[in-house]
Amino acid sequence: MKRISIENDSIPALGLGTWQLQGSEATSAVEHALHLGYRHLDTAQAYDNEREVGAGISRSSVPRDEIFLTTKVWWENLEADDVLRSTEASLRRLGTDHVDLLLVHWPPSDEIPLDEPLTALTTLMTQGKTRHIGVSNFTPTLMEKALEKGPIACDQVEFHPFLGQDELLELARNRGFVLTAYSPLARGRVLEEEALRRIGEGHGKTPAQVALRWLIQQESVAAIPKASDPGHREENLAIFDFELSSEEMEAIRDLDRGERLIDPEFAPNWDQ
Repeated sequence: MKRISIENDSIPALGLGTWQLQGSEATSAVEHALHLGYRHLDTAQAYDNEREVGAGISRSSVPRDEIFLTTKVWWENLEADDVLRSTEASLRRLGTDHVDLLLVHWPPSDEIPLDEPLTALTTLMTQGKTRHIGVSNFTPTLMEKALEKGPIACDQVEFHPFLGQDELLELARNRGFVLTAYSPLARGRVLEEEALRRIGEGHGKTPAQVALRWLIQQESVAAIPKASDPGHREENLAIFDFELSSEEMEAIRDLDRGERLIDPEFAPNWDQ
């Protein structure tokens, strides 16, 4: 599997997203994914499944040090003491003494200065509770500010053929962080896209596989599709045996229509 270099380390370009996976389904999905060959797992405090993700890791035969595990601090826990307290709780639920990447899930409110959660994350990294720190849902302007505060390894954002991230991509390549795509299949909308279907037919692949390949074939980009179906987990992993041409990559890039699917009331101003 392709890996992306970050700060004397690397992250698998394809991971398993676990948003909306609950209970035994979450545990089974993680265990099955690891059996298939996934080595990158993504969860969050807000997903309410850290305990189940940890159980899936424990039930697998894969050593913990072979797994790149990410969790996120919820936006209501971004005061320094809350970052430290809630991360300790996350580690207990996950059944591990550290995660590999700890993210600020959404930018802090105006009442909390940006350096407060980032300083707390840096403290946790110094303590060995996380190997890397990063952010999620940060705009280019916010990302520039975050990079001034600490060693940011990642920005995790909505990214799929219908929502491009050109400005963040340029920043990631210039500043050496990973851009991780969540909702990379646009909540299933890519399956209905005729252009992706045609490209897929030329490679013997599905529209979903083409969309994922388009993402991870780009420099500095990882993708974390959620897959509750075992067959879809296997399908998503089968994207490393073909390559899109430059013409195909550009054709998919042209599908960008600014279609944002994740936009809660506490989201930042996306135009910044």
